[in-house]
Amino acid sequence: MKKLFIVLISIVILTACSNKKTLNYEYSFIGEGEHWESEYTFNGTEIWNEREKRTTYSNENNYTLVIKYKGDIKDISTTKNLEYAYETTAGGGSGTMQFNDTSKEAIFITKGSSTGAKVNADEIIKVTIKWDTFEESFELYNKGK
Repeated sequence: MKKLFIVLISIVILTACSNKKTLNYEYSFIGEGEHWESEYTFNGTEIWNEREKRTTYSNENNYTLVIKYKGDIKDISTTKNLEYAYETTAGGGSGTMQFNDTSKEAIFITKGSSTGAKVNADEIIKVTIKWDTFEESFELYNKGK
């Protein structure tokens, strides 16, 4: 019984010494070129914790990149693949997407998550898109700024 009491008191003291700060963020970056427009959404949570004079940090974040063709879908109806790349200060990504149904809008979506570096609110994100023999690059800006 005495050991249980000591354990409970220790938990209460450690909890009282813990100072936890949580920060949630969500940024939406938009931009367009002559043929394509894009939106990059980035959201997540940062947790700062102080316990026994030690500071710890953790984060989780998610992103979604949407790429949309602005013109008439018939203009790209023979295109089979779209290559994309994007760059942020926290990293970047690239890939190839396939056209499945060119009878409607050409919208491509890629998603991901990490516990790594965070995209900043004031960033400029560079997007490059290649299709057939064409290539277009443009920048995305935080629409909240």
